[in-house]
Amino acid sequence: MTEIRNLAIIAHVDHGKTTMVDSMLKQSGTFRDNQNVAERVMDCNDQERERGITILAKCTSMNYDGIKYNIIDTPGHADFGGEVERVLSMVDGVIILVDAAEGPMPQTKFVLSKALALGLRPIVVINKVDRPDRRIDEVLNEIFDLFISLDANDLQLDFPVLYASGRSGWASVRDDETGEDLKPLFDLMKSHVPAPNVDKEAPFAMLTSILAADLYVGRILIGKVYAGTAKVGSTVKSINLEGKQIEIGKLTKLFGFKGIDRIPIEVAEAGDIVAIAGMEQTSVADTICDPVVEVPLRSTPIDPPTMAITISVNNSPLAGTEGTKVTSRMILDRLQKEAETNVAISLNISEGGESFEVGGRGELQLGVLIENMRREGFELSVSRPKVLFKRDENNQLLEPIEEVFIDVDEAYSGTVVEQLSMRKGEMKDMRPSNGGKMRIIFHVPSRGLIGYQSEFKNDTRGTGTLNRIFHSYQAYKGDLVGRRNGSLISNSNGEAVAYALWNLEDRGIMFVGPKTKLYEGMIIGEHNRDNDLEVNPIKGKQLTNIRAAGSDEAVKLTPPKLFTLEETLSYINEDELVEVTPKNIRLRKRLLDPNARKRAGKS
Repeated sequence: MTEIRNLAIIAHVDHGKTTMVDSMLKQSGTFRDNQNVAERVMDCNDQERERGITILAKCTSMNYDGIKYNIIDTPGHADFGGEVERVLSMVDGVIILVDAAEGPMPQTKFVLSKALALGLRPIVVINKVDRPDRRIDEVLNEIFDLFISLDANDLQLDFPVLYASGRSGWASVRDDETGEDLKPLFDLMKSHVPAPNVDKEAPFAMLTSILAADLYVGRILIGKVYAGTAKVGSTVKSINLEGKQIEIGKLTKLFGFKGIDRIPIEVAEAGDIVAIAGMEQTSVADTICDPVVEVPLRSTPIDPPTMAITISVNNSPLAGTEGTKVTSRMILDRLQKEAETNVAISLNISEGGESFEVGGRGELQLGVLIENMRREGFELSVSRPKVLFKRDENNQLLEPIEEVFIDVDEAYSGTVVEQLSMRKGEMKDMRPSNGGKMRIIFHVPSRGLIGYQSEFKNDTRGTGTLNRIFHSYQAYKGDLVGRRNGSLISNSNGEAVAYALWNLEDRGIMFVGPKTKLYEGMIIGEHNRDNDLEVNPIKGKQLTNIRAAGSDEAVKLTPPKLFTLEETLSYINEDELVEVTPKNIRLRKRLLDPNARKRAGKS
């Protein structure tokens, strides 16, 4: 029987995790020498490739020197922490990959804390050691400090270290030697990571950690087999964490992993990570087992959603002109499918069934969901994100607090500290970092960070980096100052005219350009003052027999300010919505009619 090692590879965004897995697949012979393989082959989702981040946890498998290595590529962003927590239950070891210049970042801390709590003993790989700005000794000290701050035990603190270049495909046990290949990494995984602790003689039991969908075989449940074996056609049941039976049925298909492909297998053996098809109601954290098993396998609890948006049908005058999926029934079906496969998302339906509250970890996670729906042809109206509060046993209101890590040029540190203090943030640490930057750590209410990312970019002239992770629930910190500027609102339906926009430029910043389709109640810019202002952006120049159309100088417009989807969600106020279609993202007032807005304002 083949020896097995199950590992997760975890790192912060852009530290080279997925590229390292590419090199491991190539050197293990999983890909043929002449095979054309895409770069970052594990990032198979369109948004993963565009954003350069891993969103979905994925399993890959490779054989090297007679040992089968199952490696889970985990998301590197705290918004997708639900994925991380699930997959750590499948593995017996972790590789912590850290950039040789940036050092351990917040996401490294977030996932490492989960791994250490499970008793896993990490292997540390300092990656990108061929960077000219590497600072290997300092980074190693920072990693050691991080382990201590996370209450690592003595065994975990005695971690082995490799120095590597994932892109060049080598690892070395010495920081002053360039390696030839990744053999030192494979050897270390073999010696340092224990074989799965399983009972091969007991009845079959497997814990489901990932739920995926396949066009041909339907729902696929991926997890680690903790006991026994199962064959195609055998009868199994599934039980939840309370031990209650969910369903009973036959295993219609079993899959193992080879490289990034799922391959059909006949037998699932204890210790391996496999995929099962044919179960209709079973979900993540459920146990699939032999009918005689009564006790479920233990699963890791998952941090709750801290933020929610309300999604409803698009009811603007342009509704239905750009998308194919526009009804509330279609939207609900899609959101229910998402909530089923993504345990970090919650879904609540309003009383009338016309709007749906979707809870998640942060603006990025919710933005990725909306962007996926948009690409699938949906039209939506989306509200500003709101924070999910809760109450303690004394009925005191509690709110989610996030730990914020900021690296910023010293010249901008004062502005950043001032801005976060205004958002009820408490500074916990401030120290010099590499390259003339300051590393600042704050504890800030989640609601104080809504909309701050774009302001942070402006305040630091695009040179700062901001990362955040959920810290805890604490007592409500009091009211916050909202967006100071009002909106410029179109009072007419039609197309924007360059001459009208030019005349409006002294009133504020424009979000639209000439020939943009507009409607009454649509937000076309940001007012210089704190009040909303209704304007006419479709009014052309009045022509007379004295003034001809071309007699004045050509109109020179300032380019409009363009937002990403996440930026629009955080920019809007409570009385505003984002209209999302496959072709456009528009800002609008919740109530389009000006008289209705006035009545609502008075009440």
